[in-house]
Amino acid sequence: MARSRRQDVLYIGVGSHAVAIHAASGEELWRTRLKTASFVTVHREGDALYAGAGGELFCLDAATGAIRWRNKLKGLGLGLVTLTSSDAAAAAAAAAAAQAAATTAAV
Repeated sequence: MARSRRQDVLYIGVGSHAVAIHAASGEELWRTRLKTASFVTVHREGDALYAGAGGELFCLDAATGAIRWRNKLKGLGLGLVTLTSSDAAAAAAAAAAAQAAATTAAV
């Protein structure tokens, strides 16, 4: 399968799989079966793709789809695993810091 730059890849979760799709052509680059689950959530961070399925968390190699590790999240059930973006967290922290600096400067 063709290699692409990360920004040209769309990562999706569907039908118990994490899938990498070339954004411009629609070509499937790889697919990895995770666990039987109705929903698969995904989040890319650097060269890792994190996927939640059936109450478990997986870390995959974003380039190949190989599973690096999995965490069964024991004791938390089989529900939907939601993921957040660190970009959003970083933006919120920067906004809070800017507001705090503006408040301090105004005093």
